[in-house]
Amino acid sequence: MSQISDLSGNWLGLEGRVCVVSGAGSGIGAAIAKGLGQVGAKVALLDRNVAAAAEVAKEIQATGAQALAVECDISSEAAVKKAADQVRKELGSCYGLINNAGLLKPGALEEVSVEDWNAVLSVNLTGYLVCSREFSKDMFANKHGSIVHVASISALHPQTRSGAYSPSKAGVLLMSRQMAAEWGPKGVRSNAVCPGMIRTALSAKFYEEPGFEEKRSLVTANRRIGEPLDIANPAIFLTSDRSAYMNGAELLVDGGLGCMLMDMVPRPGYNKTA
Repeated sequence: MSQISDLSGNWLGLEGRVCVVSGAGSGIGAAIAKGLGQVGAKVALLDRNVAAAAEVAKEIQATGAQALAVECDISSEAAVKKAADQVRKELGSCYGLINNAGLLKPGALEEVSVEDWNAVLSVNLTGYLVCSREFSKDMFANKHGSIVHVASISALHPQTRSGAYSPSKAGVLLMSRQMAAEWGPKGVRSNAVCPGMIRTALSAKFYEEPGFEEKRSLVTANRRIGEPLDIANPAIFLTSDRSAYMNGAELLVDGGLGCMLMDMVPRPGYNKTA
């Protein structure tokens, strides 16, 4: 595979390449899609809410980039295949896939229904596999491609009373590593991003509570809440050939939350977090 050596101009090497983003109608997915458009990629935006995806696509098109909104429920294998056929027909062969669509159905483990448990797994884990298998066909044919999975800090630390969310995200990490091991020899890389403390639609209501954002900010080393763009940038880097020797990697993007444990242990005169 050719390497990019020119540090100027098209530095990421994504110009003209077809990149697919699931769950691109809002939040992190929308930020990733917009960022890909800014670096010249042809962007396919998959979402069950195709109207929302179409609005994001219009923003991307307004910058002069190509963007296509496609209605798709990634838990349906038939829907994913139909979406992939449309992307190939209208944009071309897929180079990059960013698995981002997600679902949360809260509930304690002793209470969550099996129906809700399976619904979360069907999107957050099985949906990632279905998309990866379908769009990797193009990558295998070209012997070159990149898949990025948006997991969560909840894959590393259990998010209690959130049903199957943490188990589904933990599954994404191991699946990504397995994918890297099986598909790496075929020219396809698989990496993951683990967001933490990001302001998204899933957490928006929390921030309406007075003082909530300040409390959350205090447990990060950066002393702020992350925004979707904070995840979009590393995801786009992982999609590009600039990360060509990264395969099976997991990037923790949490504003330093993971290194704050000891600072949260009360030590009078030493810290102000506790």
